Amino acid sequence: MSFLGFVFKSLLRRPFRTFLTLAALATAIGSVMALVGVADGFADSFRSVYESHRVDVVVSRQGSADRLSSSLSDDFAEKIAGVDGVQKAAGVLLETMSIEDRQIYGIPAMGMRTDSWLFADYGLKPVMPSGDSVEPNADAAKSGSDAEPKDVLYLGQNLADRMQAKVGDAVDLFDEPFTVGGVFQSGSVWENGSMIMSLKALQRLTGREGQLTYINVVLDDMVDQSELESLVERIESVDPKLLALATDEFVRTDTRMQMASSMAWMTSAIALLVGAIGTLNTMMTSVLERTGEIGILRAIGWPTRRVAAIIFWESVFLSLVATLIGGIGAAGLLYLLSNHSAAAGVLQPSIAPAVWLRGAMIGLGIGVIGALIPAYRATQLHPTEALRHQG
Repeated sequence: MSFLGFVFKSLLRRPFRTFLTLAALATAIGSVMALVGVADGFADSFRSVYESHRVDVVVSRQGSADRLSSSLSDDFAEKIAGVDGVQKAAGVLLETMSIEDRQIYGIPAMGMRTDSWLFADYGLKPVMPSGDSVEPNADAAKSGSDAEPKDVLYLGQNLADRMQAKVGDAVDLFDEPFTVGGVFQSGSVWENGSMIMSLKALQRLTGREGQLTYINVVLDDMVDQSELESLVERIESVDPKLLALATDEFVRTDTRMQMASSMAWMTSAIALLVGAIGTLNTMMTSVLERTGEIGILRAIGWPTRRVAAIIFWESVFLSLVATLIGGIGAAGLLYLLSNHSAAAGVLQPSIAPAVWLRGAMIGLGIGVIGALIPAYRATQLHPTEALRHQG
């Protein structure tokens, strides 16, 4: 029998035990991939909010524990737009809204000036009370006016589908009537599940008059990476309250992103421990049951290294198959969750290649660790002991 034949023979000798080990290990690795996939997908979706609008720097309030709940004066956008090296700047007020009569909760709501470049970037046009649309002014960050009436909102495509709403429909927010002025499609899953309204309207609804959450900044094309740090310092010199960060750093260091990632790994650690113990138990039992067979192999001249390799590859094969099964299960679960109304617009519908790679590395690590003790035990068996066991 070939070397691989010994490996597969052992795994198929106790099919039910092999199946249980695969199920436990696949569940453990699949849990890791699903949880980490959710955390990474949320971060990627949040990052794409800025990347889809080519935002280079995000400005929030210095010292704010949660940057998505920071508070800035809305006149900072105009001041930052005048900084040397800044091409344009647009302020955003971010809040979470609910549409009670349609039982849709936790909707991200973005308030922005509807005559700004950022609003125009969504492919939308302000709607006037007469129903006519007007062209937004790309330089409006310096104009000081906002022509948008306060009773119009704009829906991301996913949110519009959830609400089964179309342009012209009436929507109540805090018992105030709004009209759907448009539907937009964004490159960000998160934005497609959000709504946009004029800055003044959201400030009034939430009692945050004169406030912004953060300011999106686009730099001049001539500004390169080596000049970014000095430009950030110039932006922060506008006022001591300001914290300017490159987009990637803003997302990576956000408290919510860090908490989501930490919770995913902490929860997964328990599942991984269970999977590792299950693999170790299976391989150790396999060695004990095959004491006679292993001793005979030693007696006919098999070196200890070859005997240990059988145990090692059995464990690794189990772990890799479990990784594949767990990954497919995790991908299917994320797809189902992303299509559920409660998670639409928040979760990415697939697992990123980097998460698959991490899952494979974790599975391989469990396989190697689970094989160490059983493989060592196998190498310590003597032919005479095996003959006694056979007898």
